Amino acid sequence: MSENQQAIIRTGGRQFRVSTGSVLRVEKLPVEAGATVNFDVLLVGQGDTVKIGKPLVDGAKVEAKVVSHGRGPKLIVYKFRKRTNYRKKQGHRQAYTEVKITSITG
Repeated sequence: MSENQQAIIRTGGRQFRVSTGSVLRVEKLPVEAGATVNFDVLLVGQGDTVKIGKPLVDGAKVEAKVVSHGRGPKLIVYKFRKRTNYRKKQGHRQAYTEVKITSITG
């Protein structure tokens, strides 16, 4: 396994480009902090060698360790209708899981 090996994974309806050692925030996962999780691999590459999945790469695996769970910054959702005296203010904080990529195989 080389340091410049990269992969594209899919989780929570989004895709992320990762390499070994990278830390990213993904949609909240139902696992405890310190646990290991595996992700679906859509593409894996190292230098000029690239494997593209249809839709997933067979035998490829990205392992990550869960660092922590948290909630993002507060976002304000404000709805307003003119001339009808309608105003609605609501806040939202998205939950996330912070993971660190430990290995990419494939």
